[in-house]
Amino acid sequence: MAQWTSAVGATQLARLLRSQDPRDAEPPGGGRRLPAYRSLADGVRRLVLEGRVPVAARLPAERELAAAHAVSRTTVAAAYEALRAEGFLESRRGSGSWTAVPAGNPLPTRGLEPLPPEAAGSMIDLGCAALPAPEPWLTRAVQGAMADLPLYAHTHGDYPAGLPVLRQALADRYTARGIPTMPEQIMVTTGAMGAVAAICRLCTSPGERVAVDSPSYANILQLMRDAGARLVPVALAERLTGWDIPAWRQVMRDAAPRMAYVVADFHNPTGSLATEDQRRRLVDAARSAGTLLVVDETMAELRLDEDPEPPRPVCAFDPAGSSVITVGSASKAFWAGMRIGWVRAAPDIIRSLVAARAYSDLGSPVLEQLAIASLLGTGGWEQAIEIRRREARENRDAIVGALQRRLPDWEFTVPHGGLTLWVRTGGLSGSRIAEAGERLGVRVPSGPRFGVDGAFEGFVRLPFTVAGAVADEAVARLAGAARLVATGTPVEAELRTPFVA
Repeated sequence: MAQWTSAVGATQLARLLRSQDPRDAEPPGGGRRLPAYRSLADGVRRLVLEGRVPVAARLPAERELAAAHAVSRTTVAAAYEALRAEGFLESRRGSGSWTAVPAGNPLPTRGLEPLPPEAAGSMIDLGCAALPAPEPWLTRAVQGAMADLPLYAHTHGDYPAGLPVLRQALADRYTARGIPTMPEQIMVTTGAMGAVAAICRLCTSPGERVAVDSPSYANILQLMRDAGARLVPVALAERLTGWDIPAWRQVMRDAAPRMAYVVADFHNPTGSLATEDQRRRLVDAARSAGTLLVVDETMAELRLDEDPEPPRPVCAFDPAGSSVITVGSASKAFWAGMRIGWVRAAPDIIRSLVAARAYSDLGSPVLEQLAIASLLGTGGWEQAIEIRRREARENRDAIVGALQRRLPDWEFTVPHGGLTLWVRTGGLSGSRIAEAGERLGVRVPSGPRFGVDGAFEGFVRLPFTVAGAVADEAVARLAGAARLVATGTPVEAELRTPFVA
């Protein structure tokens, strides 16, 4: 389905070009300075590949960009011509020019599938951002659920809104965070994916626009594509410092999306954390535009570094839940095998979601709901989260250290929470590194999976799921994959050796 076509103003494009790292403009090997038109063309190409300028965005006229960027019109014309020749620009006389990605090389944009457990012996899996269950809290939670199960065994077992005991526990948890919440504002779902799918079915129709972070969580993007949404990407702020609020206001004004999906807390894949001011301003922008703001808090519990004043949840700026729908999950904070998620919204939205659920899955498993309720009711949740944070912190430090030793030209910002590291691969194709890495025994998702229309080709996502020697070996295999891509050597020329942790 065709995406929404945006327009990039001359002043905006000039600002984006000036904000790029000066090192990116240096010629390989420190040779002669590039011609001005070549530097300009390369700058625009990087903005497209890194998602800062959307694909199919209308670029300013040559004269306008020349004035805004303080270069000659001849320089801009030559840069546009170079971009057209390379497949990064399409033009039609009288209609202007639009950004593009070169045809002929299909880029991976589907979701992420877990590696089958039986393949774990030969493959280091960095594709799935999930950790093993924190014990003994999983076992204790299931034991507590089993003790409570007889009370529910005499019922039909279908609770479309969720078990009352869990709805109350989740509402109490929001209230304790400073957002007064009633059980009537909670619906329990089958994971966060089930929550977003239910919201999409209720609130959007095929062909409607949905604004999304760029990059964003690959599986949610694929879910929305399958639902027929027209995705409108909005780039994160420069240096991944949360949201670019002016860009969001422009998209909400010009594209009028019915819904927006954002991750404010330790964003997947970048680890970015939106500031409190950004949260307040985005809610105001969404309310003014009539856009329903869906906020994914899946990573919110995974704060790995001390922060004396963490930002309040996004729903704190819309406590009634009329403009903000919050999605939460036990999958990342506790265990992916515990497929329990939830929605917090206004009671009328919850009632509509519950009514629509009769035509999908009827309800979430009772035993798993009782297990999460047991954790929340006994204090086990907080203790399990502390285990998870400590493990993720150690894994993060291990993977960062290995990257700094073995791939020093790869760039990243160390996040203060979450489970993922967004890595720029030193000018190499993330898709080709992912392909070579899998043949060398390490599985990573490439950047385009997290973008719209082929952006982020120069990135990979690395989750904090392995530690110690395994993390070092994983990065060693990635370094081998990078060498193969850089030299064009066939993958078969480099031998794989088994690894035993």
